[in-house]
Amino acid sequence: MSAMSDNQSVGIVQSQTAHFDTPLALSSGAVLPAYDLVYETYGTLNAARSNAILICHALSGNHHVAGRYGAEDKNPGWWDNMIGPGKPIDTKRFFVVGLNNLGGCHGSTGPSSINPETGKPYGSEFPLVLVADWVQTQARLADLLGIQQWAAVIGGSLGGMQALRWSISFPERVRHCLVIASAPKLTAQNIAFNDVARQAILTDPDFHGGNYYEHGVVPKRGLRLARMLGHITYLSDDGMGEKFGRLLKSGEYKYGFDVEFEIESYLRYQGDRFAGVFDANTYLLMTKALDYFDPARHYDGKLSKALQQAKARFLVVSFTSDWRFSPARSREIVKALLDAQKDVSYAEIESAHGHDAFLMTDAQYFALMRTYIANIETE
Repeated sequence: MSAMSDNQSVGIVQSQTAHFDTPLALSSGAVLPAYDLVYETYGTLNAARSNAILICHALSGNHHVAGRYGAEDKNPGWWDNMIGPGKPIDTKRFFVVGLNNLGGCHGSTGPSSINPETGKPYGSEFPLVLVADWVQTQARLADLLGIQQWAAVIGGSLGGMQALRWSISFPERVRHCLVIASAPKLTAQNIAFNDVARQAILTDPDFHGGNYYEHGVVPKRGLRLARMLGHITYLSDDGMGEKFGRLLKSGEYKYGFDVEFEIESYLRYQGDRFAGVFDANTYLLMTKALDYFDPARHYDGKLSKALQQAKARFLVVSFTSDWRFSPARSREIVKALLDAQKDVSYAEIESAHGHDAFLMTDAQYFALMRTYIANIETE
């Protein structure tokens, strides 16, 4: 549990680790004999255990969703602006759970973890995981916490896909499903972006077939390029133009291939920073989970049929400048829900922040979230 203060922060938080010995059969056919999940909680679980909200993270996210690890910590959780006492996801009312997905690189079992059978990091031997597999592990975590039903499952981007999958896999265990800046499946263009990013990593000489841990190296060049490419797609053209334009670092052309434009400097900084904290094998796994997500695949290609068994109420949110997961993709989800005669609300938020808008503090977006979540019953 976290300490809470009066300034709309959940305060100082601690992560916890849950160990699971029950083998996990994955969608790929592989079986993981045991695994750990790292998670954090904020707020207090009520006596009825009916006020819990699950936060599902996106590609590069993790369990550290809100709060700080110490008074000197300059990096709050990735959705700290959204979660806390008095914030849209109000920890005075709700018990909020965030976790690092299986295959992650922030404490949960993943490619960099030690394989008990070999005594070495899993590396290339770690199996592919799908969104449906993550939902299975999240359900086991809910069981461990004594949560039979979530008041809400909420996620943006890849997190939104997990929320949608929850409503299909465990319809009785979700009262509200909030799908933000997401899609029912990736377009060919999105799969192409992911493959280029993976190729940057796979062809890095330091990758060593995914077993770079044993060589004492990290494929930083590939991971850096993958992040730079991905980051471009998370921003909008207008947003990049407004922030950077064609600004030059020195004010004049240098006639070379080093950093000259401010946008180049920004992207290289983002790439370098990411390559220093994220695992390349995890990046490969996460992008493949994105590619494979298609809940309609086993329902004759009809999303409405897949959503037929859902019992949750839905809020679907998109952002006008998001071209990676455009509003049209969110409207596909809304149409499928309406065709399945489900209760759904939809909002398209005006924003210049592109795909990253779901992480930004925006008055209209926050007002929408606050209003919807305030009406979620906790008893």
